[in-house]
Amino acid sequence: MKRVTATSVVLGFTLLTSPITAQAPQNNPAQDPRAVAEWNRNHDMGVKYKTALDLYMALKHAARGGRQLPPATQLPDWSGLWTSAGGGSLFRAAPNGVAPKLTQAADTASKAGQERTAKGISYDENLSQCGPAGFPRWLQEPFLREFVVTPGQTWLINEQVQETRRIYTDGRDHTPEEERYPLVLGDSIGFWDGAKLVIHTNQLTARTMGRNAPQQSDKMETVEIWEKTSPTRISVDVWLYDPAVYVEPWYVQRAYNQVPNPDKGLRIRYWDCSENPNNTVIKTPDGSTQYTDFTFDNKKK
Repeated sequence: MKRVTATSVVLGFTLLTSPITAQAPQNNPAQDPRAVAEWNRNHDMGVKYKTALDLYMALKHAARGGRQLPPATQLPDWSGLWTSAGGGSLFRAAPNGVAPKLTQAADTASKAGQERTAKGISYDENLSQCGPAGFPRWLQEPFLREFVVTPGQTWLINEQVQETRRIYTDGRDHTPEEERYPLVLGDSIGFWDGAKLVIHTNQLTARTMGRNAPQQSDKMETVEIWEKTSPTRISVDVWLYDPAVYVEPWYVQRAYNQVPNPDKGLRIRYWDCSENPNNTVIKTPDGSTQYTDFTFDNKKK
């Protein structure tokens, strides 16, 4: 019998949970009006700009150029381990009940994905084969995170296959256009606006945005604002620009909570689902996900 590790159980659970699909508008009169107002304000700001780069440059102008290389003593403390505080899919309805405006192709793909979900079909071309989630899907993965802040770079690390985003804040621009090619995590530059890290990402690959979700194009670009809003919480504002998916830019919020680790016994270590034979995943003829010889019994025969 094959042994299941805690990591493989977590990944297996992730593979079998509900897919990421667009949701219809939801009316929620009990919603916090402050949350609705904040969402409306940020969404409207994104729609105001034609491209993600336009929004990024406007934020940089508002920050009077921002700081590229602040002294180490002025950098925020993002040390420790973190994990996703939720937020749902990149197509989830907003706090005011508004759903993203999808292109016809993305809407068709979303509805087809919902039909597959209803039939229990949840195979994923990326994660089911132990591949990286990619960005912006990276934002919602449920695994441990580590954020390393230095004057010239900030590293945003996801435990799963150690997907590490490098945010360059040393004044460099993006890779010259003639040298660009699609990357799973894209190319990211940023600046500091006080204790807020503002990021622009481009050069992304075309790939699925979630289980049974529409596929982003290589035109996807994003803007993020990262800020530590309490001793144990980092909040992120995210604007998504992709003409193949969204009719207008879409704004989402993400957050990460610090994981208690007083004895520092918990560490991020490299892993991926191929390390355990239980995680050998196959695609069935109907398109579902299945495992080979899967067992939770660690006894040997």
